[in-house]
Amino acid sequence: MRVLHKENGGVSRARNSGLDMATGELISFVDADDHILPNAYEKMLKAMETYGTDTALCNFIAEAPDGALSAYGAHIPGGRYDATDTEKMIVHSLLCDRLAATFNGFVWCYLFDRKSIEEHKIRFTGAYLEDELFLIEYFSLGHTLAVTDEELYRYCLNPASVTRKYLKNYPETFRVSFDIKKALVQKYSISTAADWEYTTMWAGLLIAVANEFAPGNPASKAQKIKNLRALCCDSVFAPAVRAYKPEGMGRNKTVVASLIRMKQYSLLAALYNFKNRNRS
Repeated sequence: MRVLHKENGGVSRARNSGLDMATGELISFVDADDHILPNAYEKMLKAMETYGTDTALCNFIAEAPDGALSAYGAHIPGGRYDATDTEKMIVHSLLCDRLAATFNGFVWCYLFDRKSIEEHKIRFTGAYLEDELFLIEYFSLGHTLAVTDEELYRYCLNPASVTRKYLKNYPETFRVSFDIKKALVQKYSISTAADWEYTTMWAGLLIAVANEFAPGNPASKAQKIKNLRALCCDSVFAPAVRAYKPEGMGRNKTVVASLIRMKQYSLLAALYNFKNRNRS
């Protein structure tokens, strides 16, 4: 075992440092606030051997701070998935289906082929949405996947997680991620839906709006409404707002998108304030 101690520089830097040090045939990631069952890798490796694949995936379950377990995200049926399957299930979902969000873009439930990662110099980028970019590039290389039905990974619900904090520079973070996605589509000649850029913009905008009302945002109500207007006019989101009506979403997202398209920013702010009060 090799242990590397580094100052906190973000999840991408930590994972990349681990990749730089790694020497084994397979790679897996476990977040510091999660845990994985003791026999998880044994079962995932057995699935790889049974189905003759180069990558494995286990299902996972959420664990609350009090230890209670609950379903989280989509359950992937056990079995073998060839390159065509993984392109549709993973790559296409992460590029084209972000409004429906039927697939979870987490890297910590996989066993990856390290040789492929090193040959293609795949690394993590940024402080948010980095998992999606990694998975899109990795599975654009034609990898096969063995899935075990068992929930071998425990995703701990942490109120202090980065995904639940206010991200001051989220629009720029999204812009960088979006640009990388577009570059990957071109690099690997990925077949996408014609409207994938618009749906991605809308998915990013809905996150950006919710982020305005996340704990830690010190802005006043008036400033938040002003920020909402600026977000919808931002060059990375505005084309989708002008030209595309999002569909296939749940009720809450549909209501938010409708208010955005009608430019009802004050009503949108009131909706989020009411929603957050009910959660507290």
